[in-house]
Amino acid sequence: MPFARLATATTPTCHIGLGLAAVGRPGYINLGRDRDLGEDRSVETLRTRTHELLDAAYAQGVRYFDVARSYGRSEEFLAEWLKARPAFGDIVVGSKWGYTYTADWSTDAEKHEVKNHTLATYERQRAESETLLGDRLDLYQIHSVTPDSPALTDKELHTRLGEAAERGLTVGFSTSGPAQAEAIRAALAVTVDGQPLFRTVQSTYNVLETSAAPALAEAHDAGLTVIVKEGMANGRLAGPHAPQAVREIAEQAGLGCDAVALAVILRQPWAGVVLSGAATTNQLASNLHAAVVDLDDDQLTRLAALAEEPQAYWERRAQLPWH
Repeated sequence: MPFARLATATTPTCHIGLGLAAVGRPGYINLGRDRDLGEDRSVETLRTRTHELLDAAYAQGVRYFDVARSYGRSEEFLAEWLKARPAFGDIVVGSKWGYTYTADWSTDAEKHEVKNHTLATYERQRAESETLLGDRLDLYQIHSVTPDSPALTDKELHTRLGEAAERGLTVGFSTSGPAQAEAIRAALAVTVDGQPLFRTVQSTYNVLETSAAPALAEAHDAGLTVIVKEGMANGRLAGPHAPQAVREIAEQAGLGCDAVALAVILRQPWAGVVLSGAATTNQLASNLHAAVVDLDDDQLTRLAALAEEPQAYWERRAQLPWH
């Protein structure tokens, strides 16, 4: 399994990955995006920004990079970067299928992505991903599985995913929404020829949304690598948007709110890879400081008190504008 390389790595930042959702397309729901990206969001500008982020991440010990078919041109940008650096053989690449990007490089499209978890979508998007990433694609994840997703019950799809796994591709899934724990447990029960199908799970977890933690611990105990996304709650835990407790603890540590927020996740014994969604190299450097943040019991208690009810958290997330 490719993720064994990350499990045995020893650098402080090896368990922090870089996700390209925020820089692979001009529109996203992160707070502060206008400040981060400015007005020029042309393909070439974001391609250059993405390559600069990837260079900075690799230089600072990051080895997992996360993209998706629906993240605009993220796969394309990553593929170009990898092609120019053939000696970087220690990189692990994960992508996702199940959403189609529909915004046509616009920030004000009516719909930015459309979800479909059918076998036909898998076959089409798998071919698209492989055209770009070739044998550099290590992990292919079903994007945003929910308890009602047909991907949990489609036996023909499971067979095809199992065949891909037999050929060496790691098969995983990601989750979203207030019922993440239910979706995780349902996915853990999916088997092909009596063997568990999924080897990784990627879920939202942060100090505001902690509901998936018990199920993620179960997934870890079952042998899956847990990847944590949205550790910054789409910017709600960054800088001026962060709750007072986060700001105070960050000031005590002499670091950014982002480092504190991500440090909480890194402390979880089940967390294999924690994603940075940085849009600038400065944000990335600040995120990577999470590896050295030391939080005491009192600080952890104060941060734990920030957790929201899952339904309220996801309702607020759904209200964040694409910009």
